[in-house]
Amino acid sequence: MKLNYIFGIFISITVMACNSKDKNLSVEVYETSAAGNKLQKVEAVEIKEAVVTIAIKPEQKFQEIIGFGGSFTESTAYLMNQIGEENRKLILDAYFGEKGARYSLTRTHINSCDFSLSNYSYASVEGDKELKHFSIDEDRDDIIPMIKDAMAVSKDGFKIMSSPWTAPVWMKDNKDWKGGKLLPEYYDTWALFFSKYINEYKKEGIDIWALTVENEPLGNDYNWESMHYTPEEMVDFVSNHLGPKLKADGHDVKVLGYDQNRDELKEWADVMYKDEESSKYFDGMAIHWYARTYDYMPDVLQYTHEKAPNKLMIQSEACVDAEVPHWNDDAWYWKKEATDWGWDWAPEEQKHLHPKYVPVYRYARDIIGCLNNWVQGWIDWNMVLDTQGGPNWANNWCLAPVIVDPKIDEVYFTPMYYTLAHFSKYIRPGATRIGFELDDDDLMVTAAQNPDGSIAVVVLNMEEKAKAMKLVLGEKETTFKIDAQAIQTIVIHSEK
Repeated sequence: MKLNYIFGIFISITVMACNSKDKNLSVEVYETSAAGNKLQKVEAVEIKEAVVTIAIKPEQKFQEIIGFGGSFTESTAYLMNQIGEENRKLILDAYFGEKGARYSLTRTHINSCDFSLSNYSYASVEGDKELKHFSIDEDRDDIIPMIKDAMAVSKDGFKIMSSPWTAPVWMKDNKDWKGGKLLPEYYDTWALFFSKYINEYKKEGIDIWALTVENEPLGNDYNWESMHYTPEEMVDFVSNHLGPKLKADGHDVKVLGYDQNRDELKEWADVMYKDEESSKYFDGMAIHWYARTYDYMPDVLQYTHEKAPNKLMIQSEACVDAEVPHWNDDAWYWKKEATDWGWDWAPEEQKHLHPKYVPVYRYARDIIGCLNNWVQGWIDWNMVLDTQGGPNWANNWCLAPVIVDPKIDEVYFTPMYYTLAHFSKYIRPGATRIGFELDDDDLMVTAAQNPDGSIAVVVLNMEEKAKAMKLVLGEKETTFKIDAQAIQTIVIHSEK
């Protein structure tokens, strides 16, 4: 796939209102649709009477946006080493370049995870409580080079969040990669581990913006690396060990708690944000979406924000799981065919939580729902996977926005890539989510004002028919259409 073909799609067009000249609202409209648009320009259409009205309210201000992006896993970075230089550059430009999705918020794993080639730890010498043998050499062949290459491509830079799936097995009560708990006698050693990790990455020229204490502290049924915490245990570890250690060592890094599904978020918020003492070292909460396939749980997000309005909420992981990728089949990603990890095992009374769903909608619905309920950043899981949905030592196959076939050195940008770009490219770090009024319950909308004054409005139409729309900002307006089964980003430039 040629570079100019991929990035030739990022073309803007000015759409003018179909009424008096002084009320014209000049906007750029980009659309991705089941009909085949991929962030393509939308032609101006004269509409005498719009069906849907979206009124933008910039005076209504909500949370600041941190960013959007994906994850540097060993699986992704390994695959980037298996393809040719031209396609490696193509993917890096697509994710981080100025003509690409401009990812601004990313994640990586500390020690191995399921999307690693094998189990490994940076502290493999048993009983090394002072971590004299600590080494990040496992990351030097793949993850570190990919991060550095992405940094070289990114004009504005991006933030990195790092998460451990487990401590070294010798620090745990079950001496296993899967499950178990951190032994209390190693709490200080594990806190030191985080500090050393930050230092070693800094020596590579890579700054870590945030840490999560533990990926999925509730566990994963012992399927791959994990380590369990109760909310009280995590607060104890952070309050008395990790937080003080990071402060003593001079690390300016965010610490996010929980890092699992939203269905148990309230319980964790109640414990983490109980009082000033319990919350003082936590900068916020990391969340995942896997509890349900379509419900972004607005009540839970609102509750957590109200519990601690000054703390962050970051969606730290999401993917279309339990699926093997469909190669060069855009139509599949717009069909109600995908299932999730709960499709097979969920009891009858929970089947409704795990229906078949449209992969594109799952991404767009959740991002819009999260933004409209105080979430400040949204991170996808693997940036690149192969045609099997791996490599993955635990055989935990998933989808990724970009699929590669290293055997023939080919790349497939799925519709999910363009879906994510609708947000990451146009809603920039430091943007503020703003208000809007919408008179059609079948559409989903979010809006944000960027630091340069421009406003990005993202619209999702899941209906089987196109819709005419009128966009209103103050005294100005414009009309246009959104395709059936489509996502649009409308950019209103500042008039300064």
